[in-house]
Amino acid sequence: MSDLDQLRADLIPAIEQAPALDALESMRVSALGKQGSITALLKTLGGMTPEQRTSEGPRIHSLREAVTDAIAARKAVLEADALAAKLAAERVDLTLPADMPPPGGVHPVAQVMDELAEIFADMGFAVATGPEIEDDWHNFTALNIPETHPARAMHDTFYVDGPDGERRVLRTHTSPVQIRTMTSQKPPIRIIAPGRVYRSDSDATHTPMFHQIEGLVIDKGITLAHLKWTLETFLKAFFERDDIVLRLRPSYFPFTEPGVEVDVGFTWIKGKRVIGGDGNAADGGWMEVLGSGMVHARVLENCGLDPNEWQGFAFGTGVDRLAMLKYGMDDLRAFFDGDIRWLKHYGFGALDVPTLSGGVGA
Repeated sequence: MSDLDQLRADLIPAIEQAPALDALESMRVSALGKQGSITALLKTLGGMTPEQRTSEGPRIHSLREAVTDAIAARKAVLEADALAAKLAAERVDLTLPADMPPPGGVHPVAQVMDELAEIFADMGFAVATGPEIEDDWHNFTALNIPETHPARAMHDTFYVDGPDGERRVLRTHTSPVQIRTMTSQKPPIRIIAPGRVYRSDSDATHTPMFHQIEGLVIDKGITLAHLKWTLETFLKAFFERDDIVLRLRPSYFPFTEPGVEVDVGFTWIKGKRVIGGDGNAADGGWMEVLGSGMVHARVLENCGLDPNEWQGFAFGTGVDRLAMLKYGMDDLRAFFDGDIRWLKHYGFGALDVPTLSGGVGA
């Protein structure tokens, strides 16, 4: 009994007067650690008789609880004192400049998407979207590309198994959005359909995943003249030049009749092609920028529209390609490498106003 009383008399005052947290931790280890004095007493309980254990056990446990409570109380006091001392010693100088993280950048594809949406919004177009995993009907059949049509070979692409067992395709163009729009709302229709598309192709100007924007107008009395004016107005606004000259060449697309490829005039300046000019000058030429045409009557019928009442035009181009032409990039693959150095060079500040030279930093 006298040993326990003496241990209590020695430990409790020492704990209550511990000068620092490290000293308090040393006291805890010496009393309650594996080799501690109280731990040693607890180990003796196993060798006692039942009568001794009944009388001594509660006293030893009481001592352990008293020491544990004293340590916790002293620790709280010491931590509070340490915090108060830290707060008293530290000061924040609000006149110093903020330590700002490195600024982020807007990817050129996102920037061009925003530019296109704004240009076409001014022309009365709405933005429409659709799923990137499509069924065969929306991606091919409704667009006058039946299963045996050779045009499917041009869309050599990626297929997945659908939940219903039917084969699905990663959309090869955003044209399915046109089909979904024509089957879900009545004309007149005026939309653009931007988004990701997928084809099995990869080189300096092609990637398996790229971005496309398509446009669709359905109304009464629509002609190729409306198409040409729309594209000319769009390209003038996008490239910020009034000397844009277009050349429409007959071409074949299953979903248009007639179909036309659209070329834009360019001039050579310091070894680079710059959009603008009539394309016929000695220092110029023509560059294909998009495909277009009048919506095929069969496509209108597939969407439940009478081709004798409704006419329309459609067009499509690559967003990545437009970014390359406007901002002077020469390799499409770099768009998707995830190299932060490339984005710092070609990216845009979130609050920047895009210009012809914007994004091409030092």
